[in-house]
Amino acid sequence: MNDTIEFEPTAYHVKKSNQGPALDIRDFNLWYGETQALYDNNLEIQKGQVTALIGPSGCGKSTLLRCLNRMNDLVDGLRIEGQITVDGFDIYGRGVDVIALRKRMGMVFQKPNPFAMSIYDNITYPLRVDGVTKKSILDETVERALQQAALWKEAKDRLHDSALGLSGGQQQRLCIARAVASDPEVLLMDEPCSALDPIATARIEELIEELKGTYSIVMVTHSMAQAARVSDNTAFMYLGRLIEYGDTDTIFTNPQRPRTNDYVTGRFG
Repeated sequence: MNDTIEFEPTAYHVKKSNQGPALDIRDFNLWYGETQALYDNNLEIQKGQVTALIGPSGCGKSTLLRCLNRMNDLVDGLRIEGQITVDGFDIYGRGVDVIALRKRMGMVFQKPNPFAMSIYDNITYPLRVDGVTKKSILDETVERALQQAALWKEAKDRLHDSALGLSGGQQQRLCIARAVASDPEVLLMDEPCSALDPIATARIEELIEELKGTYSIVMVTHSMAQAARVSDNTAFMYLGRLIEYGDTDTIFTNPQRPRTNDYVTGRFG
């Protein structure tokens, strides 16, 4: 990425949660080999709120999102500086149990990715990996997760049918149900509606509204309209840097940085 452009300090006017921060990102830098992808990012993700990450393609949104559950660890040549803390501990510190961390960070991907197994087995999979086998617990979890994902009425009579028989929108809600089955603290969503039609997108957006408060949600989206509809706070990124982070209404109606204004008004991106 080009770091020869002069950047002002991040404009920061975030809407604070009464519960405080779920995640605290401090002076965070990331390199893929010799290429720096993130530069000195600082932001607090507030508990119980929806935080949208917006910006043009290649600006570092998904890279930053995948740092929150250390999915980028799988990339060769990865190097980081700075801290990301959850409840006061550095997730990149020595001795961190990455599997335990990922249980606290449910992940929903760009395209629905149900496993080639039944609806029931999709949702109970993370529990079975943990050694949970008691049927009553599994049954209760399936119903709870499907209720939270607004899929229970549609799926309760076909729990043992293949998940691949669901529609695209239903599959994405199933993936959300699977993500919340292990009761995470944070839900990470990487373009969760990009593969869906407008009706399914509207249902997922309604679901996000219903889930916030119970979970802290961090969502990457290319749709500024979607960010405006569903998020409490919005972070605008450009060339790997956080340009402005604040309450969504201000970001879209009265941004403090010219680059933010140019992006949200469609002058580039």
